[in-house]
Amino acid sequence: MLPSDDLFTSYTRAFEARRQTEMSLADYLKGCRSDPMLYASAPERLLAAIGEPEIIDTSRDPRLGRIFMNRSIRTYKSFVEFYGMEETIERIVSFFRHAAQGLEERKQILYLLGPVGGGKSSLAERLKALMEVHPIYVLKAGDEISPVFESPLGLFGPEMGPTLEDEYGIPRRRLTGLVSPWCRKRLDEFGGDISRFRVVRIMPSRLRQEGIAKTEPGDENNQDISSLVGKVDIRKLETLSQNDPDAYSYSGGLNRANQGLLEFVEMFKAPIKMLHPLLTATQEGNYVGTENIGSIPFTGIIMAHSNEAEWQNFKNNKNNEAFIDRIYVIKVPYCLRVTEERMIYEKLIRTSELTDSACAPGSLELLARFSVLSRLREHENSNLFSKMRVYDGESLREVDPRARSLQEYKDAAGVDEGMDGVSTRFAFKALAAAFNYDTTEVAADPVHLMYVLEQMVRQEQLPTETEKRYLEFIKADLAPRYAEFIGHEIQKAYLESYHDYGQNLFDRYVAYADAWIEDQDFKDPDTGQLLNRELINQELTKIEKPAGIANPKDFRNEVVKFALRTRASHGGHNPSWTSYEKIREVIERRMFSQVEDLLPVISFGSKKDSETEKKHDEFVERMMARGYTERQVRRLVEWYMRVKQAG
Repeated sequence: MLPSDDLFTSYTRAFEARRQTEMSLADYLKGCRSDPMLYASAPERLLAAIGEPEIIDTSRDPRLGRIFMNRSIRTYKSFVEFYGMEETIERIVSFFRHAAQGLEERKQILYLLGPVGGGKSSLAERLKALMEVHPIYVLKAGDEISPVFESPLGLFGPEMGPTLEDEYGIPRRRLTGLVSPWCRKRLDEFGGDISRFRVVRIMPSRLRQEGIAKTEPGDENNQDISSLVGKVDIRKLETLSQNDPDAYSYSGGLNRANQGLLEFVEMFKAPIKMLHPLLTATQEGNYVGTENIGSIPFTGIIMAHSNEAEWQNFKNNKNNEAFIDRIYVIKVPYCLRVTEERMIYEKLIRTSELTDSACAPGSLELLARFSVLSRLREHENSNLFSKMRVYDGESLREVDPRARSLQEYKDAAGVDEGMDGVSTRFAFKALAAAFNYDTTEVAADPVHLMYVLEQMVRQEQLPTETEKRYLEFIKADLAPRYAEFIGHEIQKAYLESYHDYGQNLFDRYVAYADAWIEDQDFKDPDTGQLLNRELINQELTKIEKPAGIANPKDFRNEVVKFALRTRASHGGHNPSWTSYEKIREVIERRMFSQVEDLLPVISFGSKKDSETEKKHDEFVERMMARGYTERQVRRLVEWYMRVKQAG
């Protein structure tokens, strides 16, 4: 069998699985005995599609423990790539859980409120995709399926509850007795013989607008409620009267989304007259059309979303109080954690042509920091950079004594934190521009990224205070810290080229420290110079000072003991200077306390001799192995040297 055969076969199989199947009403009712999903409500089917949560005990993970205060949290595989949105997703799932239990939420509109580019539309798309997982069961008469996808249970009123509960196990609260005008006409034609109805199993579909629909606000002057409730089909008026259910075109959002999900995009941009049918559809489970054909049932979910400005205007109008009371608001703020924000960019890159392009280490981290800083509220007794690190789950107890706890920051910031700042969309556009900034290669690095960000902030024509704040983030927070980061990267690449130099420095330190502890003079084997305890102390201090060793005596004892223990088990040889983290840091700081030591090797100018040239080539290779392109190494080194020379 050819590989393509597998593709075609699996496609056909998937198509068949989603094809409509038909059964008698009696078979449907019998099926309800063993399978509650045959009469499940829209929230129940959505919950089943979302699946069971995975419970994570955050006390077992230091970072998550600090973020979630050691609580157990629920995560859902269905929302696996919605990074940093755990609380928002849990509120959405809770809404469906309560609606499925028949509580007040089943009568409310789910409303996602958040800033632009915050993920509202992505959440809505995911919910619509999940609504396609489980089928709905719809009445059929003759060759015609109910145009409003109504449930067969609509045929039975509450008075038939005891019979249906006893015989078929269908809870009586499921019986509304609400049928569509189309169904009422068929009932009359059948003389009340419901056995002539059939039941069709339909898979909800976004493409076919079956069980899932989307409504958007149109022109305020001519848009009417027909986009929600349908309208009369003029072509059928030649043979049918205007109030005949068959002369009606059930093409509105509420018609198509019955038993499923209706998404109302930018709801509050629509004229208020358009929203009235939503009130009765949610509260009473039915609504009226534009013609006198009778009420139409609705048992689906209405989900809306818009930005905060529209919501505030709507909310502040006292005339809308009845409507506001029927809305269940879920805030969808921007991500406020650097790690998760970076993961969002990684996801966006994976789905683009940039997935194989070079992205220098630190680029996404820098962009995520800029985005999060712009979204955080200032705290009067702590700096914003520390707050950002605390939100990301870092412990700053030893780094910044003024840093507050995460809860204290959140209490001071209020519930609207994360509802403004730069959007993920803005940030990704900046990243795309950085990738394409160089004329000869598609690659991103923090130096180009900072330049692009600065230009974009100026071009956005933001309020003067906001623009000044954003530029300050780049110049005062991000650039100096990136200089520190790239300096460390350069040092490591240089350092790995000069392992012997580090080892010699370590061996000398151990020898000096041993002599100092034993209170003996030390004869330098290279120069023959005899050093007394005071001179030895001076030499040791030169190495320790750049690393800020607070208690030299204890540190020297610790290092010498470590070295002696290793010698005993390694034939008298000193350990590698990189094998002990504490001394490694001290040696690194000493090696690079004077940046001038690096300049001849890392600079891209002409070299004084072939040995320096060789060391430079080695350095560039080491940097490229760390994830940089050759052009980036040159650019970042030159930028680093300029920053250092500028002080």
